[in-house]
Amino acid sequence: MSWFQKQIMLPSKSKGTHLVTDHVVRELPEIKNYKVGLLHLFVQHTSCGLSLNENFDEDVRDDMTDALDRVAPEDRKGNMYRHSAEG
Repeated sequence: MSWFQKQIMLPSKSKGTHLVTDHVVRELPEIKNYKVGLLHLFVQHTSCGLSLNENFDEDVRDDMTDALDRVAPEDRKGNMYRHSAEG
């Protein structure tokens, strides 16, 4: 059984839901050597999250964005939280 580990960088994106599959596949050409496997993605940034969703209907991303906006809405100035320190 073989495995590999690699650190990749995803480009910064604006607020919202974004597809990262194509970028991850491009960054990990080694996955072509595997028929079965497990991919573990770890995000080291505090204001980013990963979610696995079906991708057939483009409305899914909009639905997720709408749901997250209801959970953590921005104020009228565009601020989400009092804190502004990133880390």
